[in-house]
Amino acid sequence: MARTETPRIAVTGAAGYIGSRVLVELQARHPDWEITAIDNFYEGRLGSVGDVGIDHVDIRDRRRLEDALSGAVVVLHLAAISGVDDCDADPDLAYEVNVQGTDNVAWFCRQTGAALVFPFSMAVVGDPEQFPITVDHPRDPVNWYGRTKLVSERSIDEFAAGAFPAHQYMISNVYGRHAVDGTTVSKPTVVNFFVDRARSGEPLTVYEPGSQSRNFLHVTDVARAYVRSAERLLAQRADGVTGVEKFELASDEDPSVEAVARLVQGAAVERLGVDVPVTLVENPRADDETLVESFTVDTSAARERLGWEAERTVTDAVEAAFE
Repeated sequence: MARTETPRIAVTGAAGYIGSRVLVELQARHPDWEITAIDNFYEGRLGSVGDVGIDHVDIRDRRRLEDALSGAVVVLHLAAISGVDDCDADPDLAYEVNVQGTDNVAWFCRQTGAALVFPFSMAVVGDPEQFPITVDHPRDPVNWYGRTKLVSERSIDEFAAGAFPAHQYMISNVYGRHAVDGTTVSKPTVVNFFVDRARSGEPLTVYEPGSQSRNFLHVTDVARAYVRSAERLLAQRADGVTGVEKFELASDEDPSVEAVARLVQGAAVERLGVDVPVTLVENPRADDETLVESFTVDTSAARERLGWEAERTVTDAVEAAFE
């Protein structure tokens, strides 16, 4: 298969937290690439990023989706109902978007041979059985979000076989703000939640026992991985490669939740002159919580095959958030 001189790259969920950053990184690294960006604006509020307009397309509408993706040789699929709470609040919507919508995207790729990137999240693991975590870890999701992601992971395994190359990501806890054309884009992840409360002078509430560790990964580092995958997938597609490669996207930082709160507390004192308390509260997800004090992830596959590794640190991001 001949290489495409000016490839068209499509991004679903392009107005969202990670998708908008992916558009920024794509345009910065490959200004010559043609980009299709779509979103149903369920949460995303950006109408464009740089020179790329974002079209209103819902991935549940297969015909409209296929028209929008026409000509794309790589699809970076980020459209989803993300997070445990949102999926629990509307499980039907989560199923329609995360499972049926993803099947529509994968079916387009199978019909056309377009390559695909899909994040199936650390939520598919459930309560880890061993560390460091790898993509080969047994799957046992403990919530509806994780189950929808697991179904889609397995579907793409089957769709891609013999038809197109695909990269699937097991991503740790994403955090951090980023600026898009002067607009700050954020999401209430753990680190961002603490920063927002500190800036408002509110107590930093930590679910008991507080010693539970999490692996944290900055949104900009995640976006860089999508660009590296697009580059690798273009070459794989040109070489006739099909099937799935899986990568762990994580950092080497796995502080406890209370340690993150203390970090934010210290930054608030230094930068704002505000001393907000850190308060332990009853954990409403105690039955589903992973209560480990070290949450390590093996990222050697991404480093060796994608040439990617995390660059941002939680400390740097917290300090930047108070500037």
